Amino acid sequence: MKQFNWLTRGVKPTLAVGILTALLSGCESHQTPPMQADVVLYNGSVYTVDADMPKAQAVAIRDGKIVAVGSDADVMNITGERTQRIDLQGKMVLPAFGDAHVHPVYGGLAHARCAMHDGNSVEDYIEIARQCVAETEADRWVYGVGWMPGLFPPDGIPRKELLDEISADRPVVFRSTGGHSLWVNSKALELAGITRNTPDPYNGRIDRDPETGELLGGLQESAMALVDKHLSPPTAEDMALAIEYSLAHFNSLGITNVLDAGVEVGNDGISPTIEAYRALEAANKLQSNVEVAVKWDSNADLAQIPDLLAAAKSVQGPHISSNTLKIWLDGVIAQGTAAMLVPYADAPELRGEPTMTAVQLNEVVARFEQEGFNIMIHAIGDRAIRMALDAFAYAQAQNGVAALHHQITHAEFITPPDIKRFAELGILANFQPLWSTMDPYMQLTAKRVGPERMKSVYPANSLLQAGGEMVYGSDWSVASADPLLGIEVALTRRTPGRPDHEPLLPDEGVTLEQAIYAYTLKVAEVNQNAHRTGSVTVGKDADLVVLDQDITNVPVYDIGKTKVLLTLFRGKTVHGSVKTL
Repeated sequence: MKQFNWLTRGVKPTLAVGILTALLSGCESHQTPPMQADVVLYNGSVYTVDADMPKAQAVAIRDGKIVAVGSDADVMNITGERTQRIDLQGKMVLPAFGDAHVHPVYGGLAHARCAMHDGNSVEDYIEIARQCVAETEADRWVYGVGWMPGLFPPDGIPRKELLDEISADRPVVFRSTGGHSLWVNSKALELAGITRNTPDPYNGRIDRDPETGELLGGLQESAMALVDKHLSPPTAEDMALAIEYSLAHFNSLGITNVLDAGVEVGNDGISPTIEAYRALEAANKLQSNVEVAVKWDSNADLAQIPDLLAAAKSVQGPHISSNTLKIWLDGVIAQGTAAMLVPYADAPELRGEPTMTAVQLNEVVARFEQEGFNIMIHAIGDRAIRMALDAFAYAQAQNGVAALHHQITHAEFITPPDIKRFAELGILANFQPLWSTMDPYMQLTAKRVGPERMKSVYPANSLLQAGGEMVYGSDWSVASADPLLGIEVALTRRTPGRPDHEPLLPDEGVTLEQAIYAYTLKVAEVNQNAHRTGSVTVGKDADLVVLDQDITNVPVYDIGKTKVLLTLFRGKTVHGSVKTL
């Protein structure tokens, strides 16, 4: 490009591309000054997540696109009378964050109903439940979400008597924060027809006293369906409002790119959740990019494949897509439903069972890979993780190596031999960094699995050192979706802001650069929209976040205290105001 030296001399390559594009487009109209940016953010610390220009001072935006990135002097060359100039005064700019594991409908509904998320003790939960009973119409089941099994020692199972004391004559149901368990009162058990003689359903468990057989008040995994079928399903309006609430919440945290990790599809190929997304898209109310993962029903057979494909193909739009299949392969450690290679340390009769056989899993993964789908497998136990890796290896043997972004989400207990297989097979680990602390849930986990297996919990650094790759998701509303809290914990493996707390395998902490990448460009790659978001790069959408401090230049335990001042989605403000900068 020597013929353009007159233009590019002294200008960074990324900036030059933006200038050339805008100059050429400007020739089409005499009324619009060439290369006049709509907005310029300058005098800042721009962390681009772009290897060609890792750091910059300023960013220019036009028509929702990034048209220049570089020094203040460079970018100011393309301003004009119509340009809004925003002095960042040293504040940090990043590509807007992503989250590769959220549940917008479930989380939005949870926060609109009775929510226990803010409770820190059983006493807190009882008080919240009491308030929920008082506020729920007399003819409706009392329903809420958000309790943590780790706050119910010694086994993580809450007792029905606690809810019976609050309401003996009305059914009361609370779902755990992870969505794998229900806590119910005696009236709910009675109306659902559950007795001490009711058999455990396949892949589920009705909690009972091991000596007397008396019902305890806990329902695990598929046993939840015995009660769920009596609850009123959310309406289409409920779902749309839940999604709007969730996306606005994500915007407030600097997030504009998410993966909805599993929506149900009926046997007619119709998903009420997808219909809600489509309605919001049509009304131009989706203030985020959303990749929707259709959920595999482990209780059905291969006949569901055409319905899932039809539902996914109905989703494509400017802000929304569906190229992912979600498979739940096991449960969780606290309830003893995560599939482990050897029995649980505190319950030798348990090792957890996968939701499907290896033959079934292999067939499903290979088939959907042929259809061009990314496969996302929930696997927490080391046995489930090995099964997932085996299924991906089987699919590669059948189909060849596909240019897809398969992932194992959670990946809590990876055996040392299996760590290297992530890299060998090109499989991503979808970690939830806020889970890697010694909180009450992890303390219960340690009791359940024993000290030897605790040496391999969330081995993020080991996986990266072995050549593997990771992406971050929160599993919101199971945990906070705040990426800044997640980044801090990814580095420290401690409770945010608490250097005095015991760390969880501190050697498995990652670098700041690795954590930011896993929350930005890697999410975009997983969502298959990295060509237009995930980094501060000329030509991409102006999806940006402005922070009140430079997280590359503060003590690590202050990262989680960082405030999001402004979030832009395609150049439009979706959180905050330039007046606050």
